[in-house]
Amino acid sequence: MFFFEKKNLKIFGLLERHPRLAAVALGGASAGALPPFHAIPVLLLAIPGLLWLIAEAPSLRSAFWRGWLFGLGHHVVGLYWITEAILFEAEKFWWLVPLAVPALAAVMALFIAAPCALARLARGPGARLLILAGAWVLFDLARQFTLTGFPWNPLGSVWAIPGAVGDAFIQPAAVIGVSGLTLLTLLVAGLPTTARGTWFLILLAISSWAGLGKSLLNAPVGAAPNLSVALVQGAIEQGGKFDAARASALFERHLALSAQGLAEAQGRPVTIVWPETASTYLLEIDRNARDAIATAAGDLPALIGGVRFDAARRPRNSLFVIDGGAPPIATYDKWRLVPFGEYVPAWLPLPIQVIPGAGFAQGPGPTTLHPTGLPAVGPIICYEAIFSGQIIDESDRPAWIVNVTNDAWFGNSTGPRQHLAAVRLRAVEEGLPVMRAANTGITAGFDSHGHELARLPREVPGVLVLALPGAAPPTPFARFGLLIPALLAAATTLAGLAFSRRTS
Repeated sequence: MFFFEKKNLKIFGLLERHPRLAAVALGGASAGALPPFHAIPVLLLAIPGLLWLIAEAPSLRSAFWRGWLFGLGHHVVGLYWITEAILFEAEKFWWLVPLAVPALAAVMALFIAAPCALARLARGPGARLLILAGAWVLFDLARQFTLTGFPWNPLGSVWAIPGAVGDAFIQPAAVIGVSGLTLLTLLVAGLPTTARGTWFLILLAISSWAGLGKSLLNAPVGAAPNLSVALVQGAIEQGGKFDAARASALFERHLALSAQGLAEAQGRPVTIVWPETASTYLLEIDRNARDAIATAAGDLPALIGGVRFDAARRPRNSLFVIDGGAPPIATYDKWRLVPFGEYVPAWLPLPIQVIPGAGFAQGPGPTTLHPTGLPAVGPIICYEAIFSGQIIDESDRPAWIVNVTNDAWFGNSTGPRQHLAAVRLRAVEEGLPVMRAANTGITAGFDSHGHELARLPREVPGVLVLALPGAAPPTPFARFGLLIPALLAAATTLAGLAFSRRTS
């Protein structure tokens, strides 16, 4: 069945009679394919519907606005969880509750609207699909660098399905990254618009994709180090995280869980990891706190999330390497800061910053730490995990990645699950195991193929002790990064434009 032939428009009359409403509805439906729902078949309706709306648009301007409305629906549904964070400060930011998600979605929708306008230039359905898919990915890459950057929920993340099925489908990200998965997803989903009898091609594409992914799962991996990692989940509710009256009790909770992790390792070498800003004390200057951590953590250095103040008295969101009672032997400062949550962007000085004063100071960028007794580690803190191709110092490649985060802001919403899917994709792209310690939502470990080793339930204090897997050799994506999907997307777009010229 060819979805959007003219004779079928009586069935899909909404497209013909109310194209703007249809665009919003199709965009909202497409978000159902994102984590954690993974309702991928809806894309076989949403993407062909969008392509038909573009083809029937009377002008470039009309195609742009139809694409914008599709993007608005997609991002309002996909990003609704941001409201959960605002509700933690409802007394202060109540006026943002009805505005924040639609406003952000309106901006993000521009990165879908522009490819739709370009696709309107096409002559023929095949060229239109090529231009839309290629330009979509190019603009997706652009939103990673525009203003503060916000590459949340790339369409390629729909394949991060929990379990073995997802393991297979996400493996091509080791070569083409999640942006390349987005390109493949759009091309396959748009096939019903190109000709009759495309269902065979769709099934062939999906089965080939799965087969390739399964074969990549058998790629060689280096030997596992003799090391366990104890991931501490304190499960501190967001409202109590910075309660000075509870500082000692919360610190003691993390110490007790660390000691539990040490015991569960049963004599195997183990390093302790605390989540983002878990330490309630300033570890650079508090010798007693460092001594307590060293006692609970045993013989190897511990990786502890906390806050420090630089020479200018600006706070920094940091990961400390604590080895005994001495000052931290290494420190990593978060460099991808959350707009409005950790600082106010200079280009939009609105009074909605959670952290008082000038906010957090930015770190220098991806870093590899070399703690004595541990394999070289690449740290990423919270929000940084969504930035494909920008998390590792490839000139000093680590043996594993540690991700510390606090997703308590987002409650029991899709946000923590989407964040976890991003972390899993980073493991595949870089060919490195990822150990993730979350204050809550969700502590987990992944091997270098993105296979989930285990996780802790949300909002439950605990410790997850995992043997650290071996690293894979550097993947093509690790070597060349975003250049690969950018070139593929550009070639796809140019092919569509060239095909249009031949058929015009």
